[in-house]
Amino acid sequence: MTAVLPERPGTLTPASPAAASRPVTADLLDRLAAVPGDRAAVIAADRELTFDGLRADAMRIAGRLAAHGVGPESVVALCLPRGAGLLSALIGALTAGAAYLPVDPKLPADRRRYLVEDSGADVVVTSGGGPDGAPLLPGVPHLDMAELLVDDRPAPAYRPVPVSGDTLAYVIYTSGSTGRPKGVEIGREAASRLLAELEDAGIAVTEGGRVGWNASPSFDASVQQWTRICRGDTLVMIDDETRADPALLAALVDERSLTDLDLTPSHADPLLELLSTDGGPRPLTLLIGGEAISPALWSRISDLTAAGTVRAVNLYGPTECTVDASAGWIATPAGEPAAPHIGAVLPGLRMRVLDERLQPVGPDGTGELYLAGPRVGRGYRRRPGLTAERFTADSGHDAEPGGRMYRTGDLVRVLPEGRLDYLGRADGQVKLRGFRIELPEIEAALTAHESVAEAAVVLRDDLHVAPGLVAYYRATGPVTGAALKDLLTAALPAYMVPAVFVALDRFPTTVNGKLDRSALPEPPSAAPASATEPAGEDDGLTASERLIAGVWTTVLRADSVGPDDNFFKLGGHSLLAIKLVSRVRAELGVALPVKAVYANPRLRDLAAHIDGLVAAHDA
Repeated sequence: MTAVLPERPGTLTPASPAAASRPVTADLLDRLAAVPGDRAAVIAADRELTFDGLRADAMRIAGRLAAHGVGPESVVALCLPRGAGLLSALIGALTAGAAYLPVDPKLPADRRRYLVEDSGADVVVTSGGGPDGAPLLPGVPHLDMAELLVDDRPAPAYRPVPVSGDTLAYVIYTSGSTGRPKGVEIGREAASRLLAELEDAGIAVTEGGRVGWNASPSFDASVQQWTRICRGDTLVMIDDETRADPALLAALVDERSLTDLDLTPSHADPLLELLSTDGGPRPLTLLIGGEAISPALWSRISDLTAAGTVRAVNLYGPTECTVDASAGWIATPAGEPAAPHIGAVLPGLRMRVLDERLQPVGPDGTGELYLAGPRVGRGYRRRPGLTAERFTADSGHDAEPGGRMYRTGDLVRVLPEGRLDYLGRADGQVKLRGFRIELPEIEAALTAHESVAEAAVVLRDDLHVAPGLVAYYRATGPVTGAALKDLLTAALPAYMVPAVFVALDRFPTTVNGKLDRSALPEPPSAAPASATEPAGEDDGLTASERLIAGVWTTVLRADSVGPDDNFFKLGGHSLLAIKLVSRVRAELGVALPVKAVYANPRLRDLAAHIDGLVAAHDA
């Protein structure tokens, strides 16, 4: 069954015959070429571009890439910071007929090197030689972004290299269950269909809208965002500081008149109360996805949709099926309890909900979700065995000749009208703050240490008042949790580094001798206790230090904190930093930016910083 979203939120209707028989969507770049040139294409802190300017940049970059032999099926690694240059390089690679590979400059050096080597990238585009000035991989041409745009001659007319629909468009890496990240290959037609389906479903509506680019370029939700320029929307780049601070993000929504904003539930929660009811175009469209949404948050968003402040849609989809596979409007009928769901499958995909014998389940049945159709990806980059395992022959009665279906590993229940209730994973994959994580990859990094004999990592739903990762390890030599955290910080993205490390003498096992994850002990309910005595009236702390200590103990669930304690070493992370800022604002009346927590992680220093803010305000 396929379904589309009607204009009225709350219900779903089967796809119309016209939508089902839609011809192959025009390539994204064909649509981009037709947008009026004087319209704003990109607004970023470093630069603003019209569509004429973007197309001129793309042609210059494509010409330089072609001189290095880049063309269809080539892979161009983009190791660039968020900004207008990143989008110009991305469109330039596609204009040359090639695919792009996002490589976040903030990743550890070994991780960046692995992505370039494993993908077989033909060229690397960097900014000023890259984050550390060293080539990511010797032998692979490295091109500096600034030099690519240096050309006194007028840019040639915009003529992208013609490609077929199955030509590679991009490669995005996801966490790997074998301990190695795997690259997902997506073709041009699939990316083009994604945009068309968001339009048909009434999600991408206002032509010439202003869309916030909020996702990391290495996260597949970014594809949903940048493709919007191909229909003539303006892309507003959201810098890292603004992304991390709900107050700044809410202000940007109004100042830049955003019409569309993509968020994970974790980041939507603190933003909702800050959205004004009279600033910017209303209703603002919130695209929520990346992780499961709680009934409480669903209810809060439903209240805003009922008031006309926002339109909100809950999106679900694996990277392997081109970002968004299903969609459902977030709304709660009057008098009914909040009932989160992931909506119905979009028209470019067909769902198969199968039991353990690969037989379809009936209405209200539970099974594993398989997805088929033209938006299913090509497979995993240079991993034919893994591709054959996860992308199998389509067993549906309406399967196309030679069609494949992707095994998502997600358990769902089929609700009335084709909607799906997401029940969780059938394997070791988890979602944390919107990032897809294979726990075995973290475990493999831990056991790479010579003193770690065994390791297990689990996601706890209520660690320090928010979901977080806990690492358990059995050591055969002298090693501390702090040392292991440093090891993982140097090897993995920050979102994959556990917040808590627990040493065990032995791991619990089942009767069959396998690890019993359900029997792993609960982590300490509090963050590691401070070596300093609990704060009190005679503790020698300043009034601000005592107040901040009280906020920290609440946010981190710590028994005690002292003036020399470090917020992040006590288990803090980006989401808890947002909660800390909100509490400081509520209790002290101080508009503390999130970046101040990172710049002043020690309690004593943060308190002094807040004292300075108060003094400046009162002056």
